[in-house]
Amino acid sequence: MTDDRNEELRILYEDAELIVCHKPAGIAVQSAKIGQKDMVSILRNHLAEERMRRGDASAERSGKKAVREEVPSIYVVHRLDQPVEGVLVFAKTKQAAAGLSRQVSDGSVKKLYQAVCCVCNGNVFESGREYGLVDYLVKDGRTNISSVTKQSCRDAKRAELSFRVIGERNAAPEKSCLLAEIELKTGRHHQIRVQMAHAGLPLYGDRKYNEQWQEFLTEPDKKLFSEKNTGGIPLALYAASLTFRHPVSGEQMTFETAPLSEIFSHFGSERSSAGIAREHA
Repeated sequence: MTDDRNEELRILYEDAELIVCHKPAGIAVQSAKIGQKDMVSILRNHLAEERMRRGDASAERSGKKAVREEVPSIYVVHRLDQPVEGVLVFAKTKQAAAGLSRQVSDGSVKKLYQAVCCVCNGNVFESGREYGLVDYLVKDGRTNISSVTKQSCRDAKRAELSFRVIGERNAAPEKSCLLAEIELKTGRHHQIRVQMAHAGLPLYGDRKYNEQWQEFLTEPDKKLFSEKNTGGIPLALYAASLTFRHPVSGEQMTFETAPLSEIFSHFGSERSSAGIAREHA
């Protein structure tokens, strides 16, 4: 299900309790800045328009005047960083929000990401093999940057993920990149970007955690994003798949999506097209 009237809104699934969508890169999940678009306001507008259409149709059938309803509720249960695109689920009721939040907290929500990583320091990673990373991260609120620290450090938080290599390509001369599928097992600030960089695989296009990012840029990418005037090379990370149990019915549901950014096109991502939705019991 998609809304063609709004390029920023790509709905993968919707029912009375929840709504699953593809968040574009560059759009915040929720913003406190006045006038800045975010997914919460975009979804509220979508639901309000749907209500008005239903109200207009009902009023037309009954001969009565349509009545405006209050602003629809949208509840945030998990987030993606503003530069990151991909699958997000929002709740439409307090009951659904509580049920989904419990799953996020207890780790039963399965979140898979894909990222283009720069291979640094001569590291070698085998295709198809699963690697696990466990670190302790601390966030600097002043700079909005997280870093790996010792477990004993004050405010350190445990961060865990696993990844496997599913593709690779040559980047700039004598440089290479790989495509990694990452399963996020905890949800820390900038976790994937920090842990992968610490492991010698900083993300392509990451200006915060990849000091060598410009050395890996390909001429085709420079030309492509310069011609489109998109503000430069985007961060090559997206949320590819999300699995959870429906907060009311208990049905297990999986939703997948492909990246909209052409930064992944060199690899022929395993996700075939944006807007794929899959459900299974």
